[in-house]
Amino acid sequence: MLRAFLCYASLLLLPVLSKAQPTKPTTTRADSLRGNLTPLRTCYDINYYHLDVKLDIEQQSIAGSNLFRFTATQDFTRLQFDLFANLTVEKVLYKGQPVPFTREYNAVFVTFPQPIRKGAKDEFTVQYAGKPIVAKKAPWDGGFVFTQDTQGKPWVATACQGLGASVWWPTKDHQSDEVDSMLISITVPKGLKDVSNGRLRKTTVLPDGSTRFDWAVRNPINNYDVALNVGDYQHFSDIYDGEKGKLTLDYWVLPENVEKAKKQFGANVKPMLKSMEHWFGPYPFYEDGYKLVDAPHLGMEHQSAVAYGNHYQNGYLGHDRSGTGWGEKWDFIIIHESGHEWFGNNITSKDIADMWVHEGFTTYSEALFVESLFGKKAGQEYIYGQRKNIQNDKPIIGPYNVNQEGSSDMYDKGSVLLNMIRTIVNDDEKWRQVLRGLGKTFYHQTVTTEQIVGYVNQQSGKDLTKVFDQYLRYTTLPTLEVRFQKDKAECRWAADVKGFNMPVQVRTKGGTYRFITPTTEWQPLALPKVTKENLEVDTFDYYIKVAAL
Repeated sequence: MLRAFLCYASLLLLPVLSKAQPTKPTTTRADSLRGNLTPLRTCYDINYYHLDVKLDIEQQSIAGSNLFRFTATQDFTRLQFDLFANLTVEKVLYKGQPVPFTREYNAVFVTFPQPIRKGAKDEFTVQYAGKPIVAKKAPWDGGFVFTQDTQGKPWVATACQGLGASVWWPTKDHQSDEVDSMLISITVPKGLKDVSNGRLRKTTVLPDGSTRFDWAVRNPINNYDVALNVGDYQHFSDIYDGEKGKLTLDYWVLPENVEKAKKQFGANVKPMLKSMEHWFGPYPFYEDGYKLVDAPHLGMEHQSAVAYGNHYQNGYLGHDRSGTGWGEKWDFIIIHESGHEWFGNNITSKDIADMWVHEGFTTYSEALFVESLFGKKAGQEYIYGQRKNIQNDKPIIGPYNVNQEGSSDMYDKGSVLLNMIRTIVNDDEKWRQVLRGLGKTFYHQTVTTEQIVGYVNQQSGKDLTKVFDQYLRYTTLPTLEVRFQKDKAECRWAADVKGFNMPVQVRTKGGTYRFITPTTEWQPLALPKVTKENLEVDTFDYYIKVAAL
């Protein structure tokens, strides 16, 4: 998603960015409990959840349970799950009996009556209740949104990326362990509907007049994507003939938005899917379908149930983030948030420090969408326009094991970086196969930066590790220094990364670009008849500085 900071981030919404001075990250014990993979978390692998929650809108409270079904990865008697401290754990049940637990900040530690052996498949259930945090400005912060539609009927949603799914339900709140499948049961007051992830399995009217909606998710899902959307929704649907067959398209919108939604969704969704499947491979969740859901916030990439709140207009809240005009021709929230189905949902970073894998690739998908509709030149112009949002305030990769993201530059600088890699590969079809190969190789997996970079290196046939390191781990731009002495010209890179050696395109004015590969040591500039006056360096495709000495 585009959040501010941008976000906690999924860019979306981007408020105006202000220049920030680099600050040393501060972390707390609570951050470490959430971000660190201790043996109390790695001892079990989550296989299945059944989240069963009743929503009390008047009291802005919830009550329910979550079943944890898991496989033991080692012998253990204690484990950790996560639930925000303002919510009460009423009991933890194991084999039908309460078992002891303790709490520290937002972490809950359960002790079992006998050892659970490595390889065993077992389960426990957490019963809980309370008033969850209400988001002040979702989706930039996290929690519940309680509001009303234009008819005065309740309209409720969750958005919790960054803050964490444990803000409203008990879970192992770490991106590295995605549950394989789950059942989401949400009970809502009479006359309202819940739309959650996956496919609607059953609707049950309960004796008190409330209704329970059971949604089955058949694919792995990261827990911040698990969502409820409650309102007076109306439904319409369509079919997309995609690479893996017929993909169901389901749209859940408020009554007053039905006609607007048919027009806006119709104009954007199928072209988006065609572009994303072309560049990244098949939509990753055919079994669960694709949904867009009216949301009382700007939007979020909730897997198979993308939250939409862009008011049925093109651009980002009516504006073009690139400033080029190309972003005014399509609905930013539909394209960006749906792009996360490939990067963020299909491929998920193990640690949110590597969130650039979600946001860099997804922001880049916007430019590829522009290219699909209007040609490569338009897509490249869009990427160049994204530079105006880059702050270079702190590294894109954040500190590991403490639940902290890096700079919001993960969006636009991440996109610009990927376009430079495409330029260096210098073979658009090979580059497309690299992108598609990522989706296939890491299908429904959690990954690290090293895995992504290693794959790109392997498939491109180029060692681009130092290039990724410079742009992801440092804030300064590499500078191509060129010095002219009598009848010769020499060049080198000035960069933070030792031995930085990014290939770059240069030419004499009016000529054809050719690649050179400078290092951090002075070497001859292999460009015949070059002078200080006629040297041109490709600063359109490369986000660099140039210094002629």
